[in-house]
Amino acid sequence: MRIRVVVASEAEAVFYDLSSRLGAPRLIGRLSDPLAHLHDRDFKSDRPGVFDRAVPAGGRRGAVARHGTGGERRPRRHEAALFARAIAQQLEQARARHEFDRLVVAAGPGFLGLLRKAFPEALRAQVAAEVRKDLVNEKPAAMGTYIPPEVFNVLPAAS
Repeated sequence: MRIRVVVASEAEAVFYDLSSRLGAPRLIGRLSDPLAHLHDRDFKSDRPGVFDRAVPAGGRRGAVARHGTGGERRPRRHEAALFARAIAQQLEQARARHEFDRLVVAAGPGFLGLLRKAFPEALRAQVAAEVRKDLVNEKPAAMGTYIPPEVFNVLPAAS
């Protein structure tokens, strides 16, 4: 049984193959996103704005407040979603080449959600476990301790 493990953050993804829980993972490849280290202000010089049309109590006529909006449309969040799609594309190509039987995804909770959205249905079907922890800087030898033991169980052949 071939298990592919992807350990990802918004800036980097590392791909391993793992054959047993206690075995050493074999490094397959890396992806990185240098834009992930930029601030929102480095992507765009201005945020979309909203004018308040009502005159504040005691305020003078014609004076309106202007404030920025943002939230989910932040440039860094958008860049993270693009990187999640790049990771999904890399994994989908490996799945199509039958390079692994099961997939384990390890990422922080926020980025894990972006990865889930980016995975096509066929790839989602191969996900055996999700680890809600950013393990990019973890030593590869410790990888097996974070993966649930049932991932390594051999499924009986369908009759």
